[in-house]
Amino acid sequence: MVSYKDLGLVNTREMFAKAIKGGYAIPAFNFNNMEQMQAIIQACVEASSPVILQVSSGARKYANHTYLLKLVEAAVKENPHIPMALHLDHGDTFELCKDCVDGGFTSVMIDGSHEDFENNIAVTKKVVDVANAFGIPVEAELGKVGGKEDDLEADVDTNTDPQEAKEFVERTGVSSLA
Repeated sequence: MVSYKDLGLVNTREMFAKAIKGGYAIPAFNFNNMEQMQAIIQACVEASSPVILQVSSGARKYANHTYLLKLVEAAVKENPHIPMALHLDHGDTFELCKDCVDGGFTSVMIDGSHEDFENNIAVTKKVVDVANAFGIPVEAELGKVGGKEDDLEADVDTNTDPQEAKEFVERTGVSSLA
């Protein structure tokens, strides 16, 4: 297992706490290659801004986990003054989320919105249990947002029921909801 601390990354929980206290927002950008990474980091250096670097399932298929992680390592090495976090965006399986937890990510999103409510709870709880053992926050998703991301597509928005969201959070222990 690779620890995000060994990579010089910052946990998103710590990053958000500082942002809330300081009254500022943190940008989050998905990247797939070196050129995107360089542009993201250049902008963050110019703005003296922390950043959440996001990797989707599609990016991992395209560029490979190891190559993406090496880009992050290079960014941290070249810019140690910029707080950086590495987030799995819309992980759709337990195995993918676990692989990212084991591979140095500072937070993961399990998107079980394609599952029914009970199965979404089950997979999310399983991810939360693994990630919490390493102090890694987990984001989850209920409902569907219109649009397309990687292989996920929804024609219409489905509003999340507040009572369902409350039950979901209580039963899974998830850190945040999308």
